[in-house]
Amino acid sequence: MSILQYNGGAIIAMTGKDCVAIASDTRLGLQQQTVACDFQKGFKMNDKLYMGVTGLATDVMTLSQLLKFRMNLYKLREDREMKPAVFSALLTSILYEKRFGPYFTEPVVAGLDENNQPFLSAMDLIGAPVSTSDFVVAGTCTPNLYGMCETMYRPDMSPDELFETISQCLLASCDRDALSGWGAVVTVITPEGVTTRKLKGRMD
Repeated sequence: MSILQYNGGAIIAMTGKDCVAIASDTRLGLQQQTVACDFQKGFKMNDKLYMGVTGLATDVMTLSQLLKFRMNLYKLREDREMKPAVFSALLTSILYEKRFGPYFTEPVVAGLDENNQPFLSAMDLIGAPVSTSDFVVAGTCTPNLYGMCETMYRPDMSPDELFETISQCLLASCDRDALSGWGAVVTVITPEGVTTRKLKGRMD
């Protein structure tokens, strides 16, 4: 088993019309043993920027705290909020710095830029980035997630349609994976604000 799969997890980010959503499961496990079902994998970076991190739980927590620190430092120095593309570049740089002893994580970045256009990016544990205009996935059930997203994604969805689509994709994928699931948290980011909903998943 890969160290990235040790604690389990699944994350999707998906775009809509002037909105973006990010969804993560809530399971924390030690291989097949479930330890908790309220583990946070989605993190608010600012009002229009969220990050989801899956992988080794200790590195998920370390990386999220380090990035929050770097974001606060940027805000103090620059007196402005960090844009999603800049944040993605910062994250890539932090991961690549540690490439010889990496953080065992797969981060996903989702947000709205200064023109309220959706921004998505994902990267591997040494920070090789990929940016797309539709959806990105990470975690232990990526084949399932890709299949569901490719089937259900449509361009220019409204926030409500986007919520429904991303929720169904995540829940259906996690139901077929023993290492993720046990509920989910879905955040939809629009120019007007952020909506976060908790979903119940199968508990078996």
